Amino acid sequence: MTVVSNAPGTVWFVGAGPGDPDLITVKGRDAIARAGAILFAGSLVSEAATRWAPEDCVIADSKDMTLEQMTAWLIDQASRHAVVVRLQTGDPGLYGALIELVQPLDAAGVPVTVVPGVSSAMASAAAAVESLTLPEVTQSVIFTRVEGRTPMPPGESLAELARHRCTLCIFLSITLLHKVEAGLREAGWPGDAPLVVVHKASWPGQEIIVRGTLDTLKAQCRAAGIVSQAMILASPTLGARHWDSLIKSKLYDARFTHRFRKASVNSDQDPGLEKDTP
Repeated sequence: MTVVSNAPGTVWFVGAGPGDPDLITVKGRDAIARAGAILFAGSLVSEAATRWAPEDCVIADSKDMTLEQMTAWLIDQASRHAVVVRLQTGDPGLYGALIELVQPLDAAGVPVTVVPGVSSAMASAAAAVESLTLPEVTQSVIFTRVEGRTPMPPGESLAELARHRCTLCIFLSITLLHKVEAGLREAGWPGDAPLVVVHKASWPGQEIIVRGTLDTLKAQCRAAGIVSQAMILASPTLGARHWDSLIKSKLYDARFTHRFRKASVNSDQDPGLEKDTP
């Protein structure tokens, strides 16, 4: 869509999702369908995600661009088109250079809009049919990474975070499995703690799922040739699909009343507690 006034077009930061083009949101797909120009992260985003673009849309791959080249391209295209899309992997606000790109656009007077996307953490749990939370097992999820070229802030080492014994979704760390292992062991995780690695979660024909333990995972990933684009899941909930018993959610318990349903079975719970929505 070409700009018809002197005002710049809007740059839409669209989360393309984890890999499967069909996992982009409807709002993101519609933005692509209106776009006059698209800059996509070709090293991480399938080009198939641009298939809804108009025939005359200008499409460029940013995998060999610097940050300055990307912002210059976006600003230039916003002077020519009403809708410009920056297509990013997963969700733009998670391990993406969102603010680094937005600040120069703000300075240039170019309006921006952000469309969230499905994270690879969610796609990996779905691929492995795992739940990241379970009642009375863990109710917390931490998105993190181990230190590589980007240092971790104070208090955010993997060992410090892993001491919570909740679910960890570990991004950008598959080549640093020795650090992942060391951090979990330092936090007291046992050698038989279950771990899951999902390579290219949801990518048609390319997804690989590796299930192992803290003792075995590094060798298993090496044998599978997984060296990039992988999510590491560490959680006390892993494998719950095959547990003999589960503590069930109170939301669906017949003994509990909430604002949409009255208890249909006598409960020995405190009546005041029964009225709370779990």
